[in-house]
Amino acid sequence: MTERAVLLWIHGGGWRGRSDEDGAALARLGLRVVAATYRFSHQAHWPAQLDDVRRAARAAREEAGGLPLLVAGDSAGGTLALHLALRGVDRPDDVAAGLAYWPVSDPLDDEWRRSRASDDPWADLLGHPPVAGDPATVDSTVASHLGNRVPVLLVHGTGDAAVPVGQSVALTGALVAAGHPTHTWITHGGHALALDRPDIRAVTAAFLDTVLPAR
Repeated sequence: MTERAVLLWIHGGGWRGRSDEDGAALARLGLRVVAATYRFSHQAHWPAQLDDVRRAARAAREEAGGLPLLVAGDSAGGTLALHLALRGVDRPDDVAAGLAYWPVSDPLDDEWRRSRASDDPWADLLGHPPVAGDPATVDSTVASHLGNRVPVLLVHGTGDAAVPVGQSVALTGALVAAGHPTHTWITHGGHALALDRPDIRAVTAAFLDTVLPAR
């Protein structure tokens, strides 16, 4: 299969560890999948993780041979992918698109705070509980960085007990209002769904057809 783009895959795991999903299923859609690593929250606080995935993106781009650069991830990795897509690696428009699967995007969302009151990975990431107006909280919130009009795919399950689906619903509205071409697939199931599940594969393929040159 002809490679259409290089995709930097950023793993989830609550910024505390590594989830099992490695993004390999997306290679079947004509993507060269390259894995990113980053420091966990017990090793360094935000924005060290963004610095690390930017470094990984630069390396992937150098090896891309002129192919477009996409960024993707699941859960906490999806959050980092969104930051890369919306903020860029070295300039705001150097990522072709961002794909985020069941991402957490707003540390101050009421439903998130209720569900994670006793164990909030965002507090570990920042080094303190997220607080409105706090510079680190604002900087780590995805919706603080809208406006470069990079296309975004969001996929989320309605039964997700780890990351409330409302996070992606609210982010969809904010992305659209800021002028981002946005594809959102709200589907059945919980957290960490299979990327090769037929509906998820189909919506990902359709999104890629809108952002990449025709095969």
